[in-house]
Amino acid sequence: MIADWACGKDHVPSKSVAMRLFLLPLITLLALSFSACNEEPEPETKSRGLIGVSLLTLDNPFFKVIGDRITSEGAKLGYETIVVSGDKDVAKQSNQIKDFIVKKVAAIVLSPCDSKSIIPVIQEANAAGIPVFTVDIPCNEPGVKIVTQVATDNFGGGREAAKAMIEALGEAGGKVAVLHLKQAESCILRVKGFTEAINEHNATAAAKVEIVAELESGGAKDLGYKAAEDAVQTHPDLRGIFAINDPAALGARAALEKAGKAEQIVIVGFDGQPEGKQAIKEGKIYADPIQFPEKMGVQIVDAIVRHSKGETLPSQMLIPTSLYRKADAEKDPDLK
Repeated sequence: MIADWACGKDHVPSKSVAMRLFLLPLITLLALSFSACNEEPEPETKSRGLIGVSLLTLDNPFFKVIGDRITSEGAKLGYETIVVSGDKDVAKQSNQIKDFIVKKVAAIVLSPCDSKSIIPVIQEANAAGIPVFTVDIPCNEPGVKIVTQVATDNFGGGREAAKAMIEALGEAGGKVAVLHLKQAESCILRVKGFTEAINEHNATAAAKVEIVAELESGGAKDLGYKAAEDAVQTHPDLRGIFAINDPAALGARAALEKAGKAEQIVIVGFDGQPEGKQAIKEGKIYADPIQFPEKMGVQIVDAIVRHSKGETLPSQMLIPTSLYRKADAEKDPDLK
């Protein structure tokens, strides 16, 4: 009878069949509702709090990568992140840290604008019980508590830069200028490693590599340009420039091109930023000890989590550089 009625024949279903047809969807709906009520809810990521990050400058893509990676890695683990630029200004950075303290952040991450001048405000964070971590630029000064420093092995990278310079100058050796950023501890370590390796080379080499100048570059293109311009004017027979980062190296290259010295003077940079790598591919920079800012961001967040669980961390976690030459650039799929 039900089949006949369903096929459109002139039959009327009995009351019991009609009732069943009415109740069936209702029972199904109730069953689905009961099942949904008994399902386990999706667990939400528990908020771990806020990470306050103050970096030397966000004008340099290297630091922007660090900040972006801390933000993305932190989000995966339940942290919100504030990233601000110290703009190489200790007073500004000190105010940023004070703001983090007021916000009662879970952790503070710094690349200090000046490792000595930043001491008082780090001590304020210490007194507030907020763990402080440094990235790229250390603060090894007495009287402050830093949980750990995550950085490039800058001293080792400086030695690699010297290796590249010695290689580029060949058996003739020659005069070299260093474009420095003396307020940054990381750059002090780079120049120290560079100088030490050059001195070791000179102890046995027939032709010496002579460091004839250390000039302030500000780690920026415009000041790197000016420093290279001054170096060339003071030392017309200059054969090499070691710049402590890619922006300074690129500024130096522009100055050499203007002075007609681009073929005479080789440049060794530091960082491995995309623009620096492209310049290496084009033969404008000889080589870079390259850094890995993505790894730094990941490792900082990992350190924050480990510390929050009560784990004791080493005083520093160093990430080795890798010397990047033209042959590496020519195989690099990210370059034009």
